[in-house]
Amino acid sequence: MKYAVKTAELFEAGHTRAWKWLEITENPWEILPRIREIIPLIAKELPPELYDEREPGVFVAKSAKIYPNVYIAAPCIIGENTEVRPGAFLRGNVLVGDNCVVGNSTEVKNAIISDNVQVPHYNYVGDSVLGYRSHMGAGSVTSNVKSDKTLVSVKVPGGPVFETGLKKFGAMIGDHVEVGCGSVLNPGTVVGKHSNIYPLSSVRGVVPEWSIFKSGKGTETVEKRPADSADSALAQV
Repeated sequence: MKYAVKTAELFEAGHTRAWKWLEITENPWEILPRIREIIPLIAKELPPELYDEREPGVFVAKSAKIYPNVYIAAPCIIGENTEVRPGAFLRGNVLVGDNCVVGNSTEVKNAIISDNVQVPHYNYVGDSVLGYRSHMGAGSVTSNVKSDKTLVSVKVPGGPVFETGLKKFGAMIGDHVEVGCGSVLNPGTVVGKHSNIYPLSSVRGVVPEWSIFKSGKGTETVEKRPADSADSALAQV
C-alpha cells in the first residue's frame, strides 16, 4: 500500500479554482494559511454573467441553490450548480467548487472544497482540503486543533513525520475518498485517493491510497480488492 502525502499524489489537476496555487505546493497543507488571500484573487477572474457578489467578498454562482437560513461570511466563493442547505454556516475563507452539496447544519471554515464534493449532513470541515468527488458521511468531522494546542504534524506509519508549523490543520482528503458516518479525522490526517473510511472511525496520521480503514477495538487498514475499486458516480443525497 502506498502512503501518499504530496499534493500531486492526492489531487487530480484542475478540479478546484485554487488549482494554480495548490499545484505549486509540495505538501497540500501549505495552502491553508493562504486561502484568505487566494479567494479574492480568484473572485477577480469570475465571469460576472455567471456570478453575483451578494455582499462584499461573497460570490455566489447564479446557478447555485442557496436555501433560507444560511450564513455566509467573506471571503467566500460558491461554485456553479452547488447546493447549500438550511442551517449551513460558512465562516469565511471558504472556496466551494461546482456541483457540490453543503448540507444542513454543516459548518465550514478556512477550507477548499473541490468540485463534486458532498458534505451533506451535520459535518464540520475546518482548515482542510477536500479532493474531487470526495464525500463525508453524516456527522463526520475534521478535528483541526490538538487537545494540548501544540503544532500539528503529519505522521506516516513506519515513515517520516512532517512538521507543518500549523496550530490549526484538519485533514487533507484525496480525490474519490469516502468518509463513513460519524467518523472523526483528527488533526493532521491525510487520506489517500480512492480510499474508504469505515463509519465511526477515529483516524490519525496517513491512510494509504486505494485502501479501507477501520477502527474500533483495533485499527485495521486493508488494500482494496478489485471489486471495491470500481468507480461510481456519487448520487446526490
